Amino acid sequence: MPNYLLTQLDDIATQRCPCGLTRRAFASPDNPTATVHLLDVQSDAQKHYHKTLTEIYLILEGTGQMELDDQIVPVKPLTALMIKPGCRHRAIGKLRIAIIPIPAFDPADEWFD
Repeated sequence: MPNYLLTQLDDIATQRCPCGLTRRAFASPDNPTATVHLLDVQSDAQKHYHKTLTEIYLILEGTGQMELDDQIVPVKPLTALMIKPGCRHRAIGKLRIAIIPIPAFDPADEWFD
């Protein structure tokens, strides 16, 4: 068995998440380390937070904003953000974002006020 994982993000089915439509790679019970998400932000993105996850966002396409603990910051391609546990956040605008949750994404760690 190889000592690596490989996936093609555009082959993964999309699913709904608080910020829009996402494709989640490496999400399996035997991988607690990290996952990779490809997010297409939708207009109804909801502010949320995580109690244990740190998320690294890399803006791939589009311009818009991120709401981070009630502050609005502009983002554009190649903007990178590290969102720490407890930071209330949402993406605003027509954006495509690569997200790396660390540790691996757990849907039970999505919280809303």
